[in-house]
Amino acid sequence: MTSITFPITGDADADRLLIEDPLALLIGMLLDQQVPMEWAFRSPARLAERLGGRFNAAQVAAMAPEELEAVFAEKPALHRFPASMARRVHQLAGFVVERYDGRPESIWAGVDDGAELLARLLELPGYGDEKAKIFLALLAKRFGQRPRGWEQAAAPFSDDEPRSAADVDSVESLAKVRAWKKDMKAKGKTKQD
Repeated sequence: MTSITFPITGDADADRLLIEDPLALLIGMLLDQQVPMEWAFRSPARLAERLGGRFNAAQVAAMAPEELEAVFAEKPALHRFPASMARRVHQLAGFVVERYDGRPESIWAGVDDGAELLARLLELPGYGDEKAKIFLALLAKRFGQRPRGWEQAAAPFSDDEPRSAADVDSVESLAKVRAWKKDMKAKGKTKQD
C-alpha cells in the first residue's frame, strides 16, 4: 500500500491513517459535507487521538451516542455540526459491526461488480447517492479497487474532471479540486462545500 497517495489533509499522519484504516476513510468521507475537505478528512485522526490512539468500529459503536457527541464537540470541533455528525458516525460504526463484523474493508473487498459496490455503499448510514459515488470513485482511483463497471456506477465522479476527493493524489490536484468546487459554487451547480 505504500504506493497509494492521498494527500488531502495537509497532515502526513492524518493522510497515512486514511490510507491504512478503512474505517477512518469511511468516516472522513461521511464528514465531507458543509466543511472543507481537509477538515473532514483530518477529523478521523483527531478522533483517534481523542480516543487514545487508534479506534475501530466496535469501539465507536459501543460508546454512548452522547459520549461520542462530547468527543466531537471538544475544541477544535471535529465538524461544523459536531452533535449530528457524531450521531452519524455512531450509526455508521454500528452498521459496520452489525453487517460486516466490524470490518469496513469487507464492504468492498471481493466485490467484482461496480453496481453491487454502489448498492453496498448506499446502504451505509449517512451515504447518499453523491457521497456513495464519490467514495466508489475514491476506492477505484486512489486505492485500486476497480470492480467491473465501476466507471458507470461512480459517474460522473469516475471521469478525469478534478471535482472531488476521489481526484486528490497531490497538493496540486487538491488545489484543482478546490478551484473546480469554487467555480461550480459560484455558478450554483454543486451541493458540495
